[in-house]
This record gives sequence, C-alpha cells and structure tokens, in this order.
Amino acid sequence: MHDIINTILFLIAVIDPLGSVPVYLEATKHFDKKHQKRIAVRASIVAFLILLVFIVLGQLILEGMDVSLDAFQISGGVILFLFALTMIFGDGKPESEKHLIKDYKHVTIFPVAIPSIASPGAIMAVVLMTDNHLYTIQQQTVTTILVFVVILMTCLLLLVANKVKERVGEYGITVVSKIMGLILAAYAVQSILSGLKDFFVVLK
Repeated sequence: MHDIINTILFLIAVIDPLGSVPVYLEATKHFDKKHQKRIAVRASIVAFLILLVFIVLGQLILEGMDVSLDAFQISGGVILFLFALTMIFGDGKPESEKHLIKDYKHVTIFPVAIPSIASPGAIMAVVLMTDNHLYTIQQQTVTTILVFVVILMTCLLLLVANKVKERVGEYGITVVSKIMGLILAAYAVQSILSGLKDFFVVLK
C-alpha cells in the first residue's frame, strides 16, 4: 500500500495534472463547451496510449540499442532532473506550453496530449518505473493501472478546468507546478545515485 501511494504521488508530480489546466484552457478557448469536453477526453486517451507504448516498448528499444540498465538509470535521472529544473526555475509548465499553440484545430494532440500530459519527463519516468530487470510483471501492471488513474484524474480536472482556474488561479497553479518540480528533482537524483552505485558495484 505504501509503495502504491508513493507511486501515485510521483506520477502526479511528473504528469502534473493541475499544470495542464491553463494549457488546456488556452488551447480550447475558441471552442464551445461540448468540443472542449471532447478535447479533454481525447487528449487524455491519446496521452495514456503514448505512455502505454513506452511502458511496453521503451525498454525493448533501449536494450535493442545495447544500452545498459545502469546507463539508462543515470541518463533517465539526468533528463528527469533537467525537466524538473525547468519546472522550478523556468516560466512554469503552463506558460511555456501555451506558447506552443500554433494551430487551434489540432490542439488535442499538441500541446494538450503532448507535451502537456504525456511530457518527456513522464515518458522517461514510466520507462524507469517499469524496468523488466527491477520489477515483476505484476508490479509493472500495477504501475500501468496507476498511470491510468493519474491520467483519469487529469481528464476530470480538465473537464472542470474553468472552475479550477477560478478557485486556484494561474499563480496558484504555477506554485503547485514548482512544488511538483522539487519532488521530481529528488526522484531524479535518487535514480542517478542508484545507477552510479550499481555501476561501481559491477566494476568491482
């Protein structure tokens, strides 16, 4: 139970459901409520499918390229750490991703599904969390279900996005996003340290 809670909290930090609200509102501001809801649901489905593909095939692709587990842990940790730094010191997830909106006709895929929900950090995180060498099939299945739960939470938040923005405000959303960045940075450092530790044990 403790592991499940930790996993959910980490996934919330890396996917940052609340941070997707301003991006979604900006992307769908020219649509009526019916189409806005459709975009929220479709974007969430697309984001989950993208993460699912990386859960199933991500490690196989890396192993096909002869990338060691230790190298993957270290590189994945570095990428997650850099991603976390952009959340902490950058403009924040909402502002940076609003600028990616060029065509309002295709906002479901970009930027709502990618990179707002299924961000590069989220993709790297799910691959690390479903490593075949570290986790059993049962554990990976549980992680996949938890990814779905967090995506569902994100979808529900998007469906009530206007109310969320009224209650929390963009400033509040930015603050939460930066806190999520701090949590993600800690996980990233832990991943790097674990990879380095295992690497030097192998060398001995």
